[in-house]
Amino acid sequence: MFNWMVWTTPVAVFFSCIALMLVVMTVWELKSPTTLRRGWLPMETTRGDRLFIGLLSAAYVNLAFVGLAGKLQEWMSLEAEPSIWISFVISMALLALIMRKG
Repeated sequence: MFNWMVWTTPVAVFFSCIALMLVVMTVWELKSPTTLRRGWLPMETTRGDRLFIGLLSAAYVNLAFVGLAGKLQEWMSLEAEPSIWISFVISMALLALIMRKG
């Protein structure tokens, strides 16, 4: 069924984190309904809105990293492409920032 996708460890961890976040956010919403609040994003958002924006941002960070990994290797004279774990950590940090301050 999933033969078309390359399920490397970083990809599996990334999608597992997304699934876990969705479950945790659902339980949190059921126990404590959210209210609108304004952070540094240019609109009032709920926790779910910030999660969605954060997940989109995380996906774009990972896509940009995958697209630029070859160039980074060339520019920095590395022997191999940088690890995808770097983009995972950056994207999760961005997601946490958006969830907390956005």
